[in-house]
Amino acid sequence: MGYKSLQACITDLEKNGHLVRIKQEVDPHLQMAAIHLRVFEHEGPAILFENVKGSRFPALSNLFGTLDRSKFIFRDTLEKIKTLVDIKNDPIKAVKQPFKYAGTALTALSALPMRVGKNAPVAFGRTQISELPQVINWPMDGGPFVTMPQVYTEDIDKPGIMNANLGMYRIQLGGNNYIQDKEIGLHYQLHRGIGVHQTKANAKGQPLKVSIFVGGPPSHPVAAVMPLPEGLSEMTFAGALGNRRFRYFYDAEGFCISADADFVITGTVMPMENKPEGPFGDHLGYYSLQHPFPLMKVHNVYHRKDAVWSFTVVGRPPQEDTSFGALIHEITGSAIPKEIPGLHAVNAVDAAGVHPLLFAIGSERYTPYVKERHPAELITIANHILGKGQLSLAKYLFIAAKEDNPGLDVNDIGGFLKHILQRLDLTRDLHFHTRTTIDTLDYSGEGLNSGSKVAVTVAGDIKRELWTELPSTFSLPRPIVNYKMAMPGVLAVEIPKNIRQSDMPLILDILQEHLTGADLNGLPLMVLCDDASFTAATINNLVWVTFTRSNPSHDIYGINSFTEHKHWGCHGPLMIDARIKPHHAPVLERDPAVEKTVDAMGAKGGVLHGII
Repeated sequence: MGYKSLQACITDLEKNGHLVRIKQEVDPHLQMAAIHLRVFEHEGPAILFENVKGSRFPALSNLFGTLDRSKFIFRDTLEKIKTLVDIKNDPIKAVKQPFKYAGTALTALSALPMRVGKNAPVAFGRTQISELPQVINWPMDGGPFVTMPQVYTEDIDKPGIMNANLGMYRIQLGGNNYIQDKEIGLHYQLHRGIGVHQTKANAKGQPLKVSIFVGGPPSHPVAAVMPLPEGLSEMTFAGALGNRRFRYFYDAEGFCISADADFVITGTVMPMENKPEGPFGDHLGYYSLQHPFPLMKVHNVYHRKDAVWSFTVVGRPPQEDTSFGALIHEITGSAIPKEIPGLHAVNAVDAAGVHPLLFAIGSERYTPYVKERHPAELITIANHILGKGQLSLAKYLFIAAKEDNPGLDVNDIGGFLKHILQRLDLTRDLHFHTRTTIDTLDYSGEGLNSGSKVAVTVAGDIKRELWTELPSTFSLPRPIVNYKMAMPGVLAVEIPKNIRQSDMPLILDILQEHLTGADLNGLPLMVLCDDASFTAATINNLVWVTFTRSNPSHDIYGINSFTEHKHWGCHGPLMIDARIKPHHAPVLERDPAVEKTVDAMGAKGGVLHGII
């Protein structure tokens, strides 16, 4: 089967118990997001808000809230699309196993985009930006945003849908100093396809035409976030995954229109014309702050007769985009490892905000004749990873040798870190990259997009037994009074709130003097933090605090550290300063008053009773 529209998908989900309708009026200012967050936390159904305050259009969220629901939506095509992606990554498979892959060419051909007439459903009516659901997710957000868009642009030198880019970049609909209904903000980060198109348009001094699709068959937003193999277009992928060709036409002004979308916003981006965009509560668990981003001048807003506004809420993981990630992994499998020789597995750790932390497993085969094994090939693989697309935005990369533990799993956070810490040679295994690019949304660095990286490469035998509890002889000096074991070999150390950033050299000197000479081999890592109890409470808290609040070049220290021929190391323990710094973005916090309204909906007799 293939859904012809988002409405068809809604009907199917409701029929099979995967959707809840909320008929009472809900406020798009914080309340809808709060409901979504609570339902997602309980692995609840998709949510159809039928009565959105200030808008005549209903809204849908949590569509991809669980991997099981995504598999249900694409139950007839998932295996087929996995085969298509597999053969695009390794075409020689079709030669070796022709019968297994016989239908793949037909799949791709039948999924090619199809141009249709201008009487498509999305051309039913026109509206204005201010009449759309003005969803605001977090209290300090700069205005309403589109959080589930499909942003379409074409290559100005090679126009046409087969050379187009479809990506998911957030869109600010109002607030700041945007002219209502005439201007909106377009935010995209490093390593995004739209950037190539805008660069070409800027060079020619021409406006870039942008079409923003919202809703449509669920295969369309999935295509917008998929890291596809070279030569496989997002629109072809959407057709194959949705079992329905991507239908499109061009309006009178020459904008590409997705015929099956629920809404299409068209507009132009002029060269070097920006306006402040943000703040926005983002997927690292903090606000991305206000910065200049491309200004889009609105031309038209189209909608279909039964249009449903699609949105999601991002915040500290896990969130719906976590489930998106699980679906992407389900489809692509080990696509990225196949592109890097010697790499067996890689995981952008969701609990740490995705980009800040990567776990990887590689082969260590460079010196099999050496008795004492050490990282060599792993360093080559690490450099390859940190130069690969969006993986290059990572700050921390921990990579281990498959030969040391064939059962090692990059998705087991605690187990993987334990493996690393047991074998880590602090004098040898840390490799820094300074003054380089990091994720746009990460404010731990020196400025927008700017920070540092460290690759921790580990190979060889176990070097230490990790402490699981502190020895009775262990202590830390005042002013430090609270510290807790967060996991084997890791101590969360709370720095008092009255300690200023300028006081940190003194604190480090005090720790250095107190710990020098002590046997700390079982404690390779100390995390300096604002709240030791919170940091040590769960492994997710530990990696979120440690890796979202630190910049390797500035915040990694060590007891008895040294620099030799520009290589930094220490004789241990390693210390990561993961306190919130003055230049960091604020942490996302929910509005207590709004939370009470959600509590009421979950009480007996409420529409969400039994769901939350």
